[in-house]
Amino acid sequence: MSEGRSRTLLWVLIGGGAFFLFVLAVFTLVYLTLHAGGTDSAITSFGDRIGVVYLDCVILAPHPVVGQLKKFGDDSSIKAIILHVNSPGGGVAASEEIYREVKRIRSEKKKRIVVSIETVGASGAYYVASASDKIYADQGSIVGSIGVIAQWVNYGDLLKWAKLKDVVLKTGEFKDTGNPARDLTPNEQAYMQALIDNMFGQFVQAVSEGRGMKFGDVKSIANGKVWTGEQAMSMKLIDGVGDFETAVADTAKSVGIKGEPTLVRPDRDRKTLMDLLLGDVSQFLPGREKMLEQQVGFYYLWK
Repeated sequence: MSEGRSRTLLWVLIGGGAFFLFVLAVFTLVYLTLHAGGTDSAITSFGDRIGVVYLDCVILAPHPVVGQLKKFGDDSSIKAIILHVNSPGGGVAASEEIYREVKRIRSEKKKRIVVSIETVGASGAYYVASASDKIYADQGSIVGSIGVIAQWVNYGDLLKWAKLKDVVLKTGEFKDTGNPARDLTPNEQAYMQALIDNMFGQFVQAVSEGRGMKFGDVKSIANGKVWTGEQAMSMKLIDGVGDFETAVADTAKSVGIKGEPTLVRPDRDRKTLMDLLLGDVSQFLPGREKMLEQQVGFYYLWK
């Protein structure tokens, strides 16, 4: 082999090795980033980390948000958590589950949780926010709607028109309360209202405790109304008018982080066309269980 060909081969080997090391370094960096919870800066400032959890939908299934909160609550490298809210609320029990997890992390883990309301932080979403250390909202954010709602469609007249009959066998007067094929009886209406009033009292009590306000003062404004962030500030429903970056800066300062904190965001499920074609699509189809969910439900929901 000539000297020229040997030198060329040597440079090819050196170049190939350098390229392999470069690819390996990039792969390692991507792997660390993905498995660090989707951090904005996964390698640097490892100790100055703030977890960001998104509450940005109607609250029906609390488990993803509760799981993310628990994960950050148990991670000693996470100095604080910001709950980024853009939600009109949702189910009563589902909202309560997230609310209790926020309270648990604050009391047991002694970890600061701050809420940043983007466009909407109403009803069940505000219920959750009331358990936090501090609430921020933009001036034009929608805040409030302290109240409970239950509603359904009564298609009794449609059944009569179609000459169909709804047949119900039951064991007690109230077993089919909310049957969409007929009107409520006076006793059923009183029964349903009592349930709603009890849930309403729980909501008012939670806001009263979380915001350090008198129960009567909260109840006097708990008429289902919403307010802008600017109005909510004057009513003591939030602690500051500001955007997400304001909440980040204030939270970092409050937990002793100097400089720019590292924001750690959990991986978020993304459904692609291939997921629909090749994966389990049962969650997207209206099965019998989902049809039953269209019956009476109680909601902390702004509509």
